[in-house]
Amino acid sequence: MSDISAPTSVVPDKNLVARFIGVITSPRETFEVVAAHPSWLLMALVVVVLTGAPAMWFQSTAIGKQAALDESVRYMQSFGMTVSDQAYEAIKKGVMEPSVVRQVGTVVAMTVMPLLVWAIIAGLAMGIVGVMMGGSGSFKQAFSAVVHSSVIGVIGVFVITPLNYARESMTSATNLAVLLPFLPDGSFLARFLGMMDIFRLWWMVVLAIGFGVVFKKKTGTMAALIFGIYVVIAIGFAAFMAARS
Repeated sequence: MSDISAPTSVVPDKNLVARFIGVITSPRETFEVVAAHPSWLLMALVVVVLTGAPAMWFQSTAIGKQAALDESVRYMQSFGMTVSDQAYEAIKKGVMEPSVVRQVGTVVAMTVMPLLVWAIIAGLAMGIVGVMMGGSGSFKQAFSAVVHSSVIGVIGVFVITPLNYARESMTSATNLAVLLPFLPDGSFLARFLGMMDIFRLWWMVVLAIGFGVVFKKKTGTMAALIFGIYVVIAIGFAAFMAARS
């Protein structure tokens, strides 16, 4: 059964600040506004800036550079690659003394990648919920809902960045694997729980509410779909990475 939402013609619009706060405090009401007035550009700009700025600051510090170097080496080793002394020095030079081209590339990636990811998520939602499940939302509404749900990511960045700085690590301090430190590094369960970040789970709940409003579907149905897809992806990734370790 579809959810019953207020007619879009009588839903008053909210300003940017009210929308930002509303995603956190009253997501259903806010997404009714988003569905009625699916503007997204200003919110996308705010999200990109507020998530990118702390990340760029962290990566510009000595602690952040060392953490990025350690993470790069760890990531390569997780795929079974041997990092030679020469390779290590090359990675270190790129991280510790990034060129202007690399810095510009980082800024461009931080700006473009979110838009691409949001578009992919909205497109998948249109295909699965809009076409296969008979949802009534438009791509613009779905895309705007995804952008607004990313406010949760901003909160996550502002919490995780200082924690990572204190821990001198790039690994998130809010994933469920942190609660079970006795798990062997590289094991399937450690990698699976490592993908279950508290803020990512919160974001998926908010996104489910947004899609429920946009497509006029039950929030529970949307949540089951989103979490189901993510769990399948997480299991596949964890199994692959564990097998490579």
